Amino acid sequence: MRRRRMGIISLDSTLSLPMATQNPRVVVEEIGGLIRVYKDGHVERPHIVPRVMCTLPPELGVTCRDLVIDKFTKVWARFYVPKRNEKLPLLVYFHGGGFCVGSAAWSCYHEFLAILATKVGCVIMSVDYRLAPENPLPAAYEDGQKALMWLKQQALSASSNKWWLNHYCDFSSVFLGGDSAGGNIAHNVTLRLGADWAQLKPLILKGNILIQPFFGGEARMSSEKFMVQPPGSALNLEASDTYWRLSLPKGANRDHEWCNPGAKRSMKWERMRYMVCVSEMDILKDRNMEFGGLLRNIGIEVEDVVYKGVGHAFQILDKSQVSQVRTQEMIADIKAFININININRNRR
Repeated sequence: MRRRRMGIISLDSTLSLPMATQNPRVVVEEIGGLIRVYKDGHVERPHIVPRVMCTLPPELGVTCRDLVIDKFTKVWARFYVPKRNEKLPLLVYFHGGGFCVGSAAWSCYHEFLAILATKVGCVIMSVDYRLAPENPLPAAYEDGQKALMWLKQQALSASSNKWWLNHYCDFSSVFLGGDSAGGNIAHNVTLRLGADWAQLKPLILKGNILIQPFFGGEARMSSEKFMVQPPGSALNLEASDTYWRLSLPKGANRDHEWCNPGAKRSMKWERMRYMVCVSEMDILKDRNMEFGGLLRNIGIEVEDVVYKGVGHAFQILDKSQVSQVRTQEMIADIKAFININININRNRR
C-alpha cells in the first residue's frame, strides 16, 4: 500500500517494481558499421555507403539503366553502356562485401564501374545478388547463373530488351568479374557452368577478371597473420572470419570448397582464362597468389597482377593519390586483358 507523508509518495517495501516483459535483442555477430545480426534472426545493415540512382553526368558518355533479373528473388542488375558505334564486349560484374553487405547501387561501385565501362570500352552488367545470412551460399552463385541465363534469353528474345542489349552487346565476348566476394562468385559461377557451356549459347565466355577475390581456409597464411591493416581498413581477419560464418552453409568451416578452392575440387574446372588482381597490402594477398598457382598447376592460363602499396578494395574505397594511380593501372590492365581475349576462339562444351 502507499503512504503519503509530507507530499512525498513512497512505495511499501513489501511491493516489488514491475519487471520488464521483453528482453532486449541479443547480438550474435557484428562487423562494426556494416552489419549486425541478432539471435532472433533480425539483421541490420547501416547505410554506411550511400545508394544512388542510375544517373550519370552526360560528359562521361555512359548510359545507365536498371533491369529486374528475377521478380521472385528481386535480383536486379545495373547496366553501364558507353556510347560507341560498334558492339562491345560484356563484363558481368559482382560487387564485394563478404556476401553479406554491398549493393550494385552503392555509390562507390556506381562511380567505379561507370569509369571502367567508358575507359575499357565494354558494357557492364552489375548484378545485385541476394545477401547472407538471410540467403547463405549458394544463393549468390545461383543468382549469378540466373543472370547469365537471363542474358541468354535477352539475346534470343524478340522483346524491346533484345533491341536495347543487342544494339550494344557482343554476346560472343562475355567476361565474368568482380571484387572480393564478387570475385569468388565469378569463379564459382564458372565452376557451376563448367560441365555444360552449350547451355549458354549464344553467350560465349572469354575470361574471368577477379579483383582481390575473397577466399579463405582454416590454416592461416602469412599475410592473414602478419599483414598490419590501418584503422578502418575494408577487410581484417576478424571481419573475414565473421563473413564466412554468416555466409557458408550451417556446419561448414573455412575449408569448404566455396571458401578454400584448394581444399577440394569436386567439379570440373573449365579451361577459362583468368586475370587475378592482387593488392600488396591486402590480408588476402597470399590467398590470391596461391589461387593463381593452383590455376596454373591444372593447366589454366592466368595473369597475376600485384598493385603496390595499396590494400583491399582500394579501387572503390581509397581516394589517396597512390590508390588513384593504382586504380588507373588496374583499369588499363583490365582493358588489355579483355582486348587480348575477345579474339580468342574457344570451343565450349
